[in-house]
Amino acid sequence: MYFSVLLSLLFMTSLYALPFNFIKKETDPLKSPTLLVIGGIHGNEPGGYFSAAILARYYTINEGNLWIIPDLNRPSIQQNNRGINGDMNRKFANIDPNDPDLESVREIQKIITQKQVGLILNLHDGHGFYRKEHLNTIFNPNAWGQTCVIDQGSLDSEHPYGNLKEIASKVNYELNHALIEDHHFFDVRNTNTRSDDEAMQHSLTFFAISHNKPAFAIETSKHLPTLHEKVFYQLRAIECYMNLMGIKYERPFELNIETIQKLLNDYGTLTINNDFYLNLQNLKNSLSFIPLQSDKNEFKFAHPLGNIQKNNGQYDIYIGNKKISTFIPSYHVKEFCSETVTVSVDGKLEKIQLATDFWVSADFKVLNAEKETRVNIIGFTQNGLKDESNVQIELKDLDSKYAVDTSNKSYRIEFYQQNRFCGMILVHFK
Repeated sequence: MYFSVLLSLLFMTSLYALPFNFIKKETDPLKSPTLLVIGGIHGNEPGGYFSAAILARYYTINEGNLWIIPDLNRPSIQQNNRGINGDMNRKFANIDPNDPDLESVREIQKIITQKQVGLILNLHDGHGFYRKEHLNTIFNPNAWGQTCVIDQGSLDSEHPYGNLKEIASKVNYELNHALIEDHHFFDVRNTNTRSDDEAMQHSLTFFAISHNKPAFAIETSKHLPTLHEKVFYQLRAIECYMNLMGIKYERPFELNIETIQKLLNDYGTLTINNDFYLNLQNLKNSLSFIPLQSDKNEFKFAHPLGNIQKNNGQYDIYIGNKKISTFIPSYHVKEFCSETVTVSVDGKLEKIQLATDFWVSADFKVLNAEKETRVNIIGFTQNGLKDESNVQIELKDLDSKYAVDTSNKSYRIEFYQQNRFCGMILVHFK
């Protein structure tokens, strides 16, 4: 099982949590409708789930309500597989009680049918570029890419957002005014699910409209050359729907493909058991002697697609479908020591909180006030020295093979009492 739960602004992963991340950004849940955005129902469609992740990490809602599930099918996301247990998007009409996807499907069905949910977006990457006339194997009526997909023209019962075709057409109009390339233009694809598409009758969006919930699929093309182009279009579409619903939002960046590319490369940080911390940028492919507990380890990611996979005693670290590192553990009993340490940073004394980091230009020195605590600077060796506190350290004093990053400028500083692990801090050389 590969589950996570939102914890404050971090995303906590353990083997015993919930089926997916569920992020709520609300200002008035009782009076104004909620937009529900779902990514990751298909694990090989990263444009959808990385768009939802950026929405969760960076957008602020000033008026209205936004709910985000970026990783509905997390096990399949990790394996970059459409569905390791079959197509989850064909399990919403009925599902076998023994199906491994049962919990995820039942939980999202409960969320979709909640009273305050006013509109649902299901994010996908689809084959080709949809065209009403057949041009070739890429541009044709059977393609899904660059479409707003609806199951029917309007809902069966009255609803403020019940005119699905009209809404999708408005979104397409806005999207087509800022295309990266002219052939990227969007169109509405109406599957006429109830009468013409038996397979789609088992889909998430058809389940939603069957409960009088407006639902749309946003399909960016798998033939777009880069992930950041897919995410660019997905975010523009989501913003169009927020504007239509009167949801007011802010984002701390300009929405362009250059910025999106930078955001996609920001994997954030990871804290383990509140005492071990890493910046996941430029992390080496493998790190050894990671101090963990023998069980009940808690991994808190700043990135909503962060997760772990235990594999033959090691821990693979994922951001979405990208495995970024493997941790080889060293098991220790946890010790509760002082939560701050004093460090001389370029000659200036600073108090550093455990499980955080600091930057240094020239040198640092850990001042250890607790005699029973041993300081271990990973990568530093001096014959006969067991406690490496009160030693001035420069970058040249550290063995680069013990750096945590590919630039060989970030190193762990760990604290122990006997063989019990107290915590660590991370130093970065500028």
